[in-house]
Amino acid sequence: MKTHKISLLLLLLLGSAGVAFAQRGDYDISAILPAVVHTPQYAGTFDNKPGPKIGEWLQVEVRFQSRPDLTDELTFKYYILFSGQVLAGEVTHVNIPKGRELFSVMYLSPNTIARLLGNHPLTGAEIENVGIQILNKGELVAEKSFKPTGTAEWWQQAQQVTGLILNKNETPFAPLYWDKYEAIKPPSH
Repeated sequence: MKTHKISLLLLLLLGSAGVAFAQRGDYDISAILPAVVHTPQYAGTFDNKPGPKIGEWLQVEVRFQSRPDLTDELTFKYYILFSGQVLAGEVTHVNIPKGRELFSVMYLSPNTIARLLGNHPLTGAEIENVGIQILNKGELVAEKSFKPTGTAEWWQQAQQVTGLILNKNETPFAPLYWDKYEAIKPPSH
């Protein structure tokens, strides 16, 4: 009888440890932080040409953590429910260190926003939701929505528009905050 109780206790402990292990993966999304930011301005002389027009960009920043000492690459899939449309884009980061305060970021340009809103001003209400997936070697390792909907992968229920979400290197923000965001894998030629 004692052996049976000890075996049952051991089974329960191992079972709960297995559940805890299954819930704790190598990667977690801590926060999804959408924000409206202005086109950066740079000082310098540029052949007396007028400076850039200052526009409003939608920035979607993702704070995440990585538990392995080093990960070769992670792909972040962004799904932005913006003004009734699901915009989809992705970025692959390389050489991701272990850490709790790691960041990925993607943008919608002022021209894209104007196109989607019919030249109406951006108020923030157009950002209905944001979904993020992290993939490691094609395997889903983390997923989160900005606003929980009760429906997993809500972005799969609508037609997705691709090509409108830009990674940091495709924007005027490229040279800024170099050490804050994880490095982006260069495009292959």
